[in-house]
Amino acid sequence: MFIVGFVIFAAYIALTVWSIFYNSRKQQEENYPNLNGMGETIDYDGMGNYGRFPTTKTKKRKTKSKV
Repeated sequence: MFIVGFVIFAAYIALTVWSIFYNSRKQQEENYPNLNGMGETIDYDGMGNYGRFPTTKTKKRKTKSKV
């Protein structure tokens, strides 16, 4: 009797864990279908690229000093 109960309990736990992982993966695919464009000009916090990672470096002009 305990063996039959343990088999049913083990099957229940295995199917529960499988269901959690399967539904988590399916939900992630539905919410984020294409993660190919990672690295756009807008950061993930929505604030833009305000100095954390400069996209282009500006060259300083050499000015002639008048003496």
